[in-house]
Amino acid sequence: MPTIHPDRTPEAAARLGKALALLKRRNAADAARQGPTISELCRLSGVSRNAIYRYHPTFLATLRGLQGRSADPPGQWARSAHAADHARLQDQVSKLAALVDHYYAAYRETRALLDRRDRQLAELRRKLNHAPVPIRR
Repeated sequence: MPTIHPDRTPEAAARLGKALALLKRRNAADAARQGPTISELCRLSGVSRNAIYRYHPTFLATLRGLQGRSADPPGQWARSAHAADHARLQDQVSKLAALVDHYYAAYRETRALLDRRDRQLAELRRKLNHAPVPIRR
């Protein structure tokens, strides 16, 4: 049976909750203070920084709120505000690529047809021995 990482247990979450409550009280008592840090939270709770990021994102969001920062991870604004525009642009890029591919294939086909016609004309000229063909009126 797989073992559960000790920083992932409910006991670790309870320790994080207590440490976060303590940091909230300290932050409220001292307004001149910078704000709680992730290092303080890790030290008080005995939970590693990686475990907080990986297993306890709600505590991280609460801590960022205490710091006066956004609870959203970096880059979240791009996904939420411009997701529709990004999807529409990706769709247009794929259509543009298909159109370019279509026109390139048409160009290649036309070029092959012109080359074949040039060879046929050259062959006819050789048969006629470069003699001009009179056109009757």
